[in-house]
Amino acid sequence: MRRFLLYTLAVVIVACTACDKFLDEDPTDRIPDNEAYNTEGDLYRNAVASLYGYVGGNTNSQGLQGTGRGVYDLNTFTTDEAIMPTRGADWYDGGFWQDLFTHQWGTSNGAIDGTWDYLFRTIIKCNESLEHIDAFLAQHKSNDNAAKWRAEVRGLRAMFYFYAMDLYGRVPVFTKSSPEAGDMKLQRRSTTFNFIRNELLDILPMLNYDHSNKHGEYYGRFTYSVAVFLLAKLALNAEVYCHDNWTDAASRPNGKDIEWTIYGSKMNTWEAVVYFCDDITSHGYMLDEYFSQPFAVNNENSAENIFIIPMDKHLYTNLFIYLFRSRHYNHAAAYGLNGENGSSATIEALNTFGYGTENIDPRFISTYYADEVFDYNGNPVLLDDGTPLIYEPWKVALDVSGKPWEKTAGARMRKYEIDLTATKDGNQSDNDIVLFRYADVLLMKAEALVRNGGNGDEPFNMVRDRVDAPHRTATLANILDERMLELAWEGWRRNDMIRFGTFTSSRADRPQLPGEASGYTIVFPIPGKIIALTRDKQNPGY
Repeated sequence: MRRFLLYTLAVVIVACTACDKFLDEDPTDRIPDNEAYNTEGDLYRNAVASLYGYVGGNTNSQGLQGTGRGVYDLNTFTTDEAIMPTRGADWYDGGFWQDLFTHQWGTSNGAIDGTWDYLFRTIIKCNESLEHIDAFLAQHKSNDNAAKWRAEVRGLRAMFYFYAMDLYGRVPVFTKSSPEAGDMKLQRRSTTFNFIRNELLDILPMLNYDHSNKHGEYYGRFTYSVAVFLLAKLALNAEVYCHDNWTDAASRPNGKDIEWTIYGSKMNTWEAVVYFCDDITSHGYMLDEYFSQPFAVNNENSAENIFIIPMDKHLYTNLFIYLFRSRHYNHAAAYGLNGENGSSATIEALNTFGYGTENIDPRFISTYYADEVFDYNGNPVLLDDGTPLIYEPWKVALDVSGKPWEKTAGARMRKYEIDLTATKDGNQSDNDIVLFRYADVLLMKAEALVRNGGNGDEPFNMVRDRVDAPHRTATLANILDERMLELAWEGWRRNDMIRFGTFTSSRADRPQLPGEASGYTIVFPIPGKIIALTRDKQNPGY
């Protein structure tokens, strides 16, 4: 296997004339291909299992969730859901968090570039795995396992393309492990959309039906329902992804005119969403009895988690920094852990949850720490001066430096159960990180039914029934709010706001920007090294 360095630098390397020479290197610690992919067991370990180390991560901009300055932060701190207040000397970080919140990240942002590199490094790794599987199949034509693994790797590659397309709009689509400059040409968003859609539909019959979140052979792997969930997301956002001129909102295509052909049946994109959601239901997924169960320390038996990042501090190096990053230092110390006193709920989130009113959503107390906080024995957590620690949700702002509430402003993340056996810094716990879950499936179905002119009340209120919230009518406005109430801190808010047309509208602490009406910030800028390589134009507006 090639050294990890090769993949860390792969996207940069294709811009260099020395690319071929570097790719032909023979590192001293490399296992020869005829040994690494010689047997069926070796093929699985080196061409399939090795890819799952890229779903999570342990450094900035790596992994789909769990780490900082990557996919999750770009999808969360750019929205009305979460904010990282500057607290004196803490959390300014050169203006990074403020720039995310105000959509002023520019074209030289290290996190945006690093996330691109991570996604395409992983795509290159998937392509290399497919080449090794194809070579193995050429020698062992009747090997059913290798054929199934090929479908699994194609699914993983499609998933990483989904995140790349969602974040950057125009991306290169290539199937080589050693892409040349010409392969890096930026494609229209609709082209990538169709590539992902065709890949996922094509591999469905070859994927395993096991529940990926449960311990067993397919624990943490790309299975049938993972692919179907991605197809539902594709269809739900088809109006966005098939919109090649996204700066002109008036030209967005109509979902009823976007056609899908699924097992010979033709349907519009909203009907496709319903089909995929019902398919997932038919494979035994359901809501857990309690809202907190999908996020428990031992959540491998959740009935609703569809795709997760496995976490085990004794087995994996994956990080989960979000609780650690949010809690006040003394609050974390009360659990024997560390904290960084950072991320908080926005004013908009507080209003959506009805915080401070008689109609507060039942999920608020499971999602946020607010007001006075206590340790596991019910004792008040104290500040250094001996007074109780009281979070002040309404005091949150982009910069609270010098205010009396500098260290206490903002409601803090609570969604995942605290693992008291976590590593001291709180970065490694045993809660598997939830990427896809069934509550989202029900809300996607409700939205698609409404957008298609139907009634989405039943699936919508199934989600509310679980927490004993009063029924509401499944209007689009209520669905957008419900997605925050149910899915807060889960990495979908940017995706949702763009689909609902609210991502670039002004909000508290966020000034309207010149030219923002064009909506150009719904995608991030293409890294400069890619523009230099392809001689293509930057995304509009940058």
